[in-house]
Amino acid sequence: MNPLLLFLLLFVGVPLVELYFLIKVGSQIGAFPTIFLTIFTALLGGWMVRAQGFSTFSRVRGSMDRGEVPAFEMMEGAVLLVCGFLLLLPGFITDVVGFVFLVPPLRRWLLALGLQQGGVMGPVASSRDESNRSQERRVIEGEFEREEDKK
Repeated sequence: MNPLLLFLLLFVGVPLVELYFLIKVGSQIGAFPTIFLTIFTALLGGWMVRAQGFSTFSRVRGSMDRGEVPAFEMMEGAVLLVCGFLLLLPGFITDVVGFVFLVPPLRRWLLALGLQQGGVMGPVASSRDESNRSQERRVIEGEFEREEDKK
């Protein structure tokens, strides 16, 4: 897809669709309830993103304590950052997308699916495969000497 078209769609099309739905909802329930609803979703979303962020941060620390690279958790943190941004924007469509990505199992599944479709990672291994892989780790011991030490 053309990057200019994507830019136009994101920065012109999405606000226009959001404005359309805000006007439609405002005409049904009134202006003040619509404003209250947009503020409420922003506050609720911010609180939920904060809680999910702390949870993701604790998983990052746990992975690092085990000596593993927390790559997937870091990707989840990036997705949560985008979710927080989407939930702070006034509008119902961005709120729906933000709230969908706040459901942890759904977020992990969609993130894994996106990474697989992009060719970044292969199919996710089951927990049984991971336990077998951890038993197969090998430590290769050896000795070395520097060339400068020989002189």
